[in-house]
Amino acid sequence: MRRNVSTSPGIRRRGASRAVACALTAAGALLVSALQTGAAGAVGPVGADPARTGTGSSTGSASSVADFWTAERMREAAPLDLLSAGADGPAKRSALAKNRSAAAEERPAAAEKRSGSTADPPAAPVRRGSERTVRPTLPATTSASAPAPKAFPQTGAPWTGGGAVSHTAGRVFFTYQGRTASCSGNAVTSANKSTVLTAGHCVKLNGAWHGDWVFVPGYHDGQAPYGKWAAAKTLATPQWTASENINYDIGAAVVAPVGGQRLTDVVGGQGLAFNTGYNKPMYAFGYPAAAPYDGSELIYCSGNTIKDPLFSTDHGLSCNMTGGSSGGPWFTSFDEAAGTGLQSSVNSFGYTFLPNTMFGPYFGADAENLYDEAQSS
Repeated sequence: MRRNVSTSPGIRRRGASRAVACALTAAGALLVSALQTGAAGAVGPVGADPARTGTGSSTGSASSVADFWTAERMREAAPLDLLSAGADGPAKRSALAKNRSAAAEERPAAAEKRSGSTADPPAAPVRRGSERTVRPTLPATTSASAPAPKAFPQTGAPWTGGGAVSHTAGRVFFTYQGRTASCSGNAVTSANKSTVLTAGHCVKLNGAWHGDWVFVPGYHDGQAPYGKWAAAKTLATPQWTASENINYDIGAAVVAPVGGQRLTDVVGGQGLAFNTGYNKPMYAFGYPAAAPYDGSELIYCSGNTIKDPLFSTDHGLSCNMTGGSSGGPWFTSFDEAAGTGLQSSVNSFGYTFLPNTMFGPYFGADAENLYDEAQSS
């Protein structure tokens, strides 16, 4: 994948049909709020087939991409959320953080209004199909630990329980506009044993696919205990690919083998759940890298979720994770002792006027289709 994605000094804030807003408080307590961008079509990395509008692909070898991500580069990679903030001040970022319905047209005048306006229509519901679950899988060499139960609810703390999640969850690194950036991701049970789920904006943002994309499961302070897994292909939901619709902020990667082994044969794969409804007990995990966190360790939140009452169709959870945790997994039916669950969402965005609350997209029919496309690649 290409290293220098762009020479532009900063992303475009608004255009006739494009806007990306970043919701960051002075304390860095919120995630990216990526608004609909209205991109005419997806642009894959160098070497990608332009006719394939839903995917990006790598031109560099997996080993060269892995070698690029040294311990120093991983430590220094900034959360994508902070990179997207550009040179705008906190006041402007706060004003731009309003998350609109996918059907609402982005208007320059409206973008400067304070959050909380009810002028926009409610978000259209995501497509739902039949309920479906996929069970977790663990490699034969992995044994689950049995930690003491954690606090429930929990608004943000290091995960010290071990278990499967400590090696299926990891940091995601990539180049964005010529700079090194980070998100989070998770290995899931899949037919190809090589599928990682993350946020849509962690594979594509502002109309361009990220480069040098690598997944580091079990990351800790610059270390890659289970290897660095370079993406052979990155994907996103059709709605994110076409217009970066926040209700469908879901991405995936198919990673190349490392040392002749496939990803979930090494770290295991979490289960998945689609079309299972709202208002569920959930656990969220990620690698927040904006203050007060530094990206060095796995953080979790837990609690009963709500349905976003404002501008999206997402789940909401009380959680203080910050930039860099985008793309980290949300689980229903999470077993604390085994560290396994059914992935039902990913960390996506937050509102500046609603601090310490995380939102994640509903896993409906389009999320299910994305998973099936990825696992069959």
